[in-house]
Amino acid sequence: MTEANLLLQTDARGVATLTMNRPALHNAFDDQLIAALTTRLRELASDNSVRVVILAGSGRSFSAGADLNWMQRMASYTEADNLKDARALGELMRTLDTLPKPTIARVHGSAFAGGMGLVSCCDVAIGVPGALFALTEARLGLTPAVISPYVVRAMGARLARRYFLTAERFNADDALRMGILHAIVADAELDSALEALVADLLKGGPISLAVTKDLIASVAREPLGGDLIDDTAQRIARLRVSAEGQEGIAAFLQKRPPSWNRTQ
Repeated sequence: MTEANLLLQTDARGVATLTMNRPALHNAFDDQLIAALTTRLRELASDNSVRVVILAGSGRSFSAGADLNWMQRMASYTEADNLKDARALGELMRTLDTLPKPTIARVHGSAFAGGMGLVSCCDVAIGVPGALFALTEARLGLTPAVISPYVVRAMGARLARRYFLTAERFNADDALRMGILHAIVADAELDSALEALVADLLKGGPISLAVTKDLIASVAREPLGGDLIDDTAQRIARLRVSAEGQEGIAAFLQKRPPSWNRTQ
């Protein structure tokens, strides 16, 4: 595992920035970077001092997807080896998607193929006007299978039917319209926009944010009915009597910041 390919910085507030660091290759990932990202994300998930995770790329791009040299090497492997490799990428996507902390994608330059998968797995994605996106697998005789659950959820099946099949590039405005990006800001304002978002996230209770992420996932996949309604009632009841919920309500009534708010 080449740690130089992945940088981690965590500030005093518990904001962790995880930066893919292969700028000469536009942060294309191989098996080593996939393993490093998965390991670091798991560590951040279990670290109670971490409140927010930002995923970024060094150099000119966020991530150009898979490293072509790695893909060429994998093409000579057996189907069983390729299945093991694909499952490792799937575990990375699942780990990022279910991380019990708010996640933000800092998107600039290219976000192609698997790079789009990473963006789609983050809770919030902010990009710059020059960002470019594409699902290029079909032009290689492949399919964006492993990332498809997350990208289809983000852009919807109708748009996926176009962009998965054509593999055409699209710009930041298109990505915003599709729901891949939540906002577009000028290059010079990207970090200040991220900081404003982080400040909002730090005002939320860490436990309540983790529960809310799980709530969204549950509501999105379950049909509306008695079981779902009862589940949502149980979730809020548990939080109301929890230590964090009691502190949040008391702070609101006493007109003071709650104990977890580090922005004051």
